[in-house]
Amino acid sequence: MSLAALNPGREPPVLDLSDAALFLDLDGTLAPIVSRPDEVGPDPRRTGLLERLRRALDGRLAIVSGRTLGDLDRILEGRVPALAAVHGLARRDARGELASTPPHPGLNAAVAGLRAFAGAHPGLLVEDKGLSVALHYRLAPHLAREARAETTRLAQDCGLVLQPGDMVMELRTPGAGKGDSVRAFMAERPFLGAIPVFMGDDLTDEAGFEAADALGGFGVLIGPRRDTVARFRLPDVEAALAWLEQAR
Repeated sequence: MSLAALNPGREPPVLDLSDAALFLDLDGTLAPIVSRPDEVGPDPRRTGLLERLRRALDGRLAIVSGRTLGDLDRILEGRVPALAAVHGLARRDARGELASTPPHPGLNAAVAGLRAFAGAHPGLLVEDKGLSVALHYRLAPHLAREARAETTRLAQDCGLVLQPGDMVMELRTPGAGKGDSVRAFMAERPFLGAIPVFMGDDLTDEAGFEAADALGGFGVLIGPRRDTVARFRLPDVEAALAWLEQAR
């Protein structure tokens, strides 16, 4: 399905937890975007909310994020067993079983190339995720064009997938994405037969919105209006948390 504005400004109705399955992005959805990814840590409100939701949903809750599994467990304090990390390249199901795509052999060269590039351009941050490497330019927005050009070149040279995001360009091992993760979870218990709801803020979340929609559910875009396949929208992280807290 191509991107098309489907009620992108409409607030979603109160969520019925009796038959829903929740798939939640983290950064920009459950946690505010910050300058440095390692600045995001555990939050009592978020942890308590996720614990309540997981119980009410009988386990039909998964976090689907670009972060690594270790980072997600740290930030979420280990409260959510079902995780799709690095945009779906690593996935842990509700039983705790892990499936991971082997890292692409071109990643080492890409990491070295981005570190050299960032070393020559103050304000750029390189995040090595093992299965991907991200170049963050939030602290140096004036370098956006250069960051995109360099990551495009390295993606071609190293055989990696280029994935743009919010003030970040990521080079990732070819493989599963967020939509694939949603479909995989929905084929397993306890998600099987539920109505999928995917919440996210970035372009990387569009595949999750699309998968939820195709499986009879819907997406909720968090943030400003833009073209999206999500049926509903909430303006920011605070609104997203408040909406989840109202779910019954």
